[in-house]
Amino acid sequence: MLVVSVAVLYFAREVLIPLAFALTLALLLNPVVAWLQKFRINRAVASLLALLFCIGASTGVGWVIAGQLLAVADELPNYQQNIHSKVEAMRLSGKGALGRAAEGVASVTKELSTPPQPAGVEGPLRRNSKAGPIAPVPVEIAIGARNNLESALDVAKPFLGPLGMAFMVIIFTAFMLIKREDLRNRALRLAGRSQLNLMTEALDDGTRRVSTYLLLQLAVNAAMGLCLGLGLWLIGVPYAALWGSIAAILRIVPYIGILVTAALPLTLSLAVFDGWEKPLLVIALFALMELLTGNVIEPLLYGAHTGISSLALLVSAVFWTILWGGPGLVLSTPLTVCVLVMGRYVPQLSFLHVLLGDEPVLAAEARFYQRLLAMDIQEAKSVAEGFLTDRTQAEFYDLLIVPTLIMAEQDRHKGSLDPEREEFLFLGLGEIVVESSVAIDPQGPPFQPSARRVFCLPANDAADEIAATMLSRLLERSGFTVISLPVCASVPEMLEFAKLESTDILCISSVLPFAFARARELCMQIRARFPEIKIVAGIWGFGGDTADALRRFDRGAPNAVAGTLMQALAEVEMLSGRDVSSADSPAPAIAEAAIGLSERAG
Repeated sequence: MLVVSVAVLYFAREVLIPLAFALTLALLLNPVVAWLQKFRINRAVASLLALLFCIGASTGVGWVIAGQLLAVADELPNYQQNIHSKVEAMRLSGKGALGRAAEGVASVTKELSTPPQPAGVEGPLRRNSKAGPIAPVPVEIAIGARNNLESALDVAKPFLGPLGMAFMVIIFTAFMLIKREDLRNRALRLAGRSQLNLMTEALDDGTRRVSTYLLLQLAVNAAMGLCLGLGLWLIGVPYAALWGSIAAILRIVPYIGILVTAALPLTLSLAVFDGWEKPLLVIALFALMELLTGNVIEPLLYGAHTGISSLALLVSAVFWTILWGGPGLVLSTPLTVCVLVMGRYVPQLSFLHVLLGDEPVLAAEARFYQRLLAMDIQEAKSVAEGFLTDRTQAEFYDLLIVPTLIMAEQDRHKGSLDPEREEFLFLGLGEIVVESSVAIDPQGPPFQPSARRVFCLPANDAADEIAATMLSRLLERSGFTVISLPVCASVPEMLEFAKLESTDILCISSVLPFAFARARELCMQIRARFPEIKIVAGIWGFGGDTADALRRFDRGAPNAVAGTLMQALAEVEMLSGRDVSSADSPAPAIAEAAIGLSERAG
């Protein structure tokens, strides 16, 4: 299907190129038509007025620029001596090493390009002839006299193609502006009534993106032309306003337009000025402006409003240039925006949105986990630092570290995580958790330590232990006395050794996907030995109904089940007996934040 589409675009380019230009021009002129309609002008009349104004303005600007260029060409012979001296200065000297190398290359090239004479054939050009070589007889082809009509056709022939395309573009543009609603309705009818909502969103999105890009490009090119004209005037280059205007126009052609623009004032500066200082300043001015515009301003403006990545813009420019030549290069960005919108709204073409779009194709937790799998701790820390910006410590844990632990547990249970990577991954996660604990939490200063102790118990393995560490740090920040326990096979004996009391709160830490079984087993063991203790079962990553989760624990049900660290913190606040109705208590705010965080994590 993709190959067929590309073939159609190539073989139908004679019709599609003017159609694409017309569509682009119609999108650019449509705001003008809408503005004219506010004065109760008929749409057809408003469309023709806008189109006539565009044609008149383009013709006037072209006429002025052509006249200025002719004036520059007339003045160039006045600087013939200056041009000749610079050419002589740039010419390689035959006495130097470079000159001898150039002469050697020229000699070899001449020898290779001279056809050999057949051996044993006596010809007029034989060098061993005693009479010497015979000069060839020149042959002249006589052409009959041409009339005025044939001469005029020869002169006009190079312009017939562009004029014909311009005429087609004008006709198509007028039709699109006048019949805008009819064309839109026909496109919606082709999509079918069941797809009206999707097609409406696609048309609005595509129109908005292309129109915004065209207006931004017009503004950026105008600003750059103004800056270049002012800079050339300060340097002293004649006709500075002319070169600024040409720069604003030719920058419509990506990558090549600025090179052509820079060549014109550079050539004039070489001719006008005696030294090399002013030409070098011209080169520096164009290089600085293009680097600033192409690498800072345009990516920020175009990327944010068109949704295309910088690399996709470059690749699309090459693709459309190969397919349609120069017109394809000019239309590359608007056409790519249309392709991007198709990929966004058509499921079969979603790969185009992934390849061309500037939106992150991997979630932060996926990028973080992938960097840990690649054993690149520095880039993993960079992802974590970027994610922690403008987020609380609890959000950082719940939305980045916990999903990473879940993915690691899934791969570990499937056997796809080798021991070396597994060890590096959990060590790296532990290091990042410790380093992130120094981040400032906007929840405020810690409260007075609670009389009750809170024990954090990992259920099974290293992932549960890292999650327990994160919970303990959040509890400590909230003012609780926290005791972190290690992973142990005999949990009841360890709790007896720790002198667990009935007033203490025990938080079990267990990471999905196999979290319920081990947590249920621990709850039953603890309830059998310490029936009065308060238990919070942290099933990290669980986003379902907590009441249903409690029923799954059967006889050893905990007092509460939490799917996120924030929920666990809120449950501990409730079980600790703090006055949740007090304005100074963080429990209501924590509970509210925990509900929202659970919805995001789930």
